[in-house]
Order: sequence, then structure tokens, then C-alpha cells
Amino acid sequence: QVQLVESGGGLVQAGGSLRLSCAASGRTFSTSAMGWFRQAPGKEREFVAAISWTGGSAYYVDSVKGRFTISRDNAKKTVYLQMNSLKPEDTAVYYCAASYYSSKNYYTRNDFNSWGQGTQVTVSS
Repeated sequence: QVQLVESGGGLVQAGGSLRLSCAASGRTFSTSAMGWFRQAPGKEREFVAAISWTGGSAYYVDSVKGRFTISRDNAKKTVYLQMNSLKPEDTAVYYCAASYYSSKNYYTRNDFNSWGQGTQVTVSS
């Protein structure tokens, strides 16, 4: 399994930007697809973005397309989520996750078996 630690969350005004990082340890990081999820108070954890093991394919939930970018650096065992044009509805705890799979066309929460502890993102209006 992969151990994951997120960082980079914080408080930002609407329209601002944040970059989340997820540092991984474990042998399988470079062959695992990686994802970001988020959970707002009182809501289910939802998929935000995922990236294949090579970084060649990325997938996003419709609500963040054009604003968020997922990327990875396999040499540093780190995955990133660049978040621009943030909105109050982006407020949530953001979780990094490692997948059973190297690459898929579609991801669900059940495709991920390692999770970080989460980092809070708060967007003020």
C-alpha cells in the first residue's frame, strides 16, 4: 500500500488559488493512478480529479473542469492539485487517494485503496 500526506490547504477568497500537494511513500506509487476527492460538511465524499500512472491522462468532475489541474511527479512521489478561480462551493476537506489501477477511463471511490488524512480548503465569499 501507499502512505499519503496532503498539504497546502487553507483559507482563500473567492477567485483565488491554492495548490494542494500529496506526498507518497511506498513502492507502488509510480504504478498507481492517483486521485483527489473532497467532502463538504453533511455531504458525501465526491470525486474531484484523477491522473493515470504516467500522468498522460487526467479526469475531472464537471464542476472543476477548466479551473483545477491535477499533475504528478513520480520522481518526487508527489501528486498536485492546482485550484484556480476558487468558489465558496469548493469549500471542503480534500483527500488524496491511490488507486488499485494504473489507468482507467472512469473512476469511482471504490477504485482507491489508500487515503490521506485530508486537508481543509475554505473559500470565503
